[in-house]
Amino acid sequence: MSAAAPERTLIDELLADQKTLSTPVADFSEQHDREPDLAGHYRNLIPLSKPGPGEQYAFEVALDKCTSCKACVAACHSQNGLDEDESWRDVGLLLGGEDEPSWQQTITTACHHCADPECLNGCPVKAYEKSEENGIVRHLDDQCIGCSYCIFKCPFDVPKYSKKRGIVRKCDMCHDRLAEGEAPACVQACPTEAIKIVTVNVVEKSKLGKRDLGWLNGAPPAHITQPTTRYTGREVPITAQAADYQNLRPEHAHAPLVIMLVLTQVAVGLFLGSLRSGLPPLGLTLLTLGLFTIGLVSATLHLGQPLKAWRFFLGLRTSWLSRELLAFTILGGFLTVPLIHHLPFIPSSQLAPLVNFLSGKLFASFSALIALCAIFTSVKIYETTHRQLWKAAITFPRFFGTTAISTLLILSLFDPVWTPFFTLGILIKLGLDFLQLQGEKLKRERILITQILLPISLIRLVSALLAIGVVFLHPWVAFPFFLISEFAERTLYFKAVRPLKMPSFL
Repeated sequence: MSAAAPERTLIDELLADQKTLSTPVADFSEQHDREPDLAGHYRNLIPLSKPGPGEQYAFEVALDKCTSCKACVAACHSQNGLDEDESWRDVGLLLGGEDEPSWQQTITTACHHCADPECLNGCPVKAYEKSEENGIVRHLDDQCIGCSYCIFKCPFDVPKYSKKRGIVRKCDMCHDRLAEGEAPACVQACPTEAIKIVTVNVVEKSKLGKRDLGWLNGAPPAHITQPTTRYTGREVPITAQAADYQNLRPEHAHAPLVIMLVLTQVAVGLFLGSLRSGLPPLGLTLLTLGLFTIGLVSATLHLGQPLKAWRFFLGLRTSWLSRELLAFTILGGFLTVPLIHHLPFIPSSQLAPLVNFLSGKLFASFSALIALCAIFTSVKIYETTHRQLWKAAITFPRFFGTTAISTLLILSLFDPVWTPFFTLGILIKLGLDFLQLQGEKLKRERILITQILLPISLIRLVSALLAIGVVFLHPWVAFPFFLISEFAERTLYFKAVRPLKMPSFL
């Protein structure tokens, strides 16, 4: 009597069915075996003709075909010879949010070759160009100074900094391949044909503004730069959010920028405060100029190619970074002028007319105007990035507050009646920092500052209170505590900000 056949369970049935199922990768491999030369097939994934007037090339991504295999990422990396930790194409995840909490979708993204690219507008040395022929936004590696301002400006986190080269690089849509009628590497590598190149009418697209129906819910808003990428194939819930939207990872501290912002704003404050007494004493002049110089020199440490920075004037028409460099260069001259009064080898009789001019209201007023314009350019650099923690209502009082409190410190040095105003200035700045973080839009930033970055927050608070406590002994005793407080505050300003970016995995 033969043994009974083993009973097949549901798991056995599913495993058997799985062996007969084909995957996109297997289908792609089988098709390649049947027809090794797929050049004609790939040409179906790019336009048959070049863009016409008012049109440009753009990526089109079919959401219902993306399987998150990352073949596009690997192909892009190989084709462009990227560094090990460098990637010009990313794959992220969208979640449905409140309307459809179980909904999810993987997203492949690269440069969107925007109709109004912020990377190009913000670059101080014109290291970007947008082709009039096909609309592709290219980065000019030999022009780049590695300031990374384009990374701040791009709302999609497209430009990537290469530590090996000291410059920023990004996707150029494999423009050389397109010129020869070949598909970009990412398009050619996708086994499900989820990515292709199309032509879009950028004139019509710019008219849509916030109503751009081809854009992606859950991604940064399209109206900032008018991205040309189209997402099709599946409806995305209005409440969709990136999977990493609430991530609590602190951002890069950008120490050179922290030092630059604090010391230049403090130096401006010392300079403005010293103008009240006519020509400042030599010690105060040297301190002001020293802090200002250290701040500017430290900023060069943030550049990957500092020797090329002299070309900053190329972007004066569109870039706030170029305007900041020009404003601080002019301001440096004004900070240096009072030293002439202390030159020992020039007879005082010859210096008398100059001293009278430098001590007059005209010089003081013009110097103050230049100084405040310089701080204003610093504010605009960050305010125009559309990040919540860097918006104008927060950045203006922080940057100008540092300058104002420094001014009050010097005024209290010449006249103790100003000392209470110095303490009041610090308390107002602390109060504003607290009140501004209470909004719902800054919930993530508030959690970071009050929990994960709590040690820095405590340093900020304690040093500020110590400055208030010891200023009545002597203003210079409070000065180092005030500096420590400002360094901590500006570190939080960079580490707690939420960057604008395309969806990523947690």
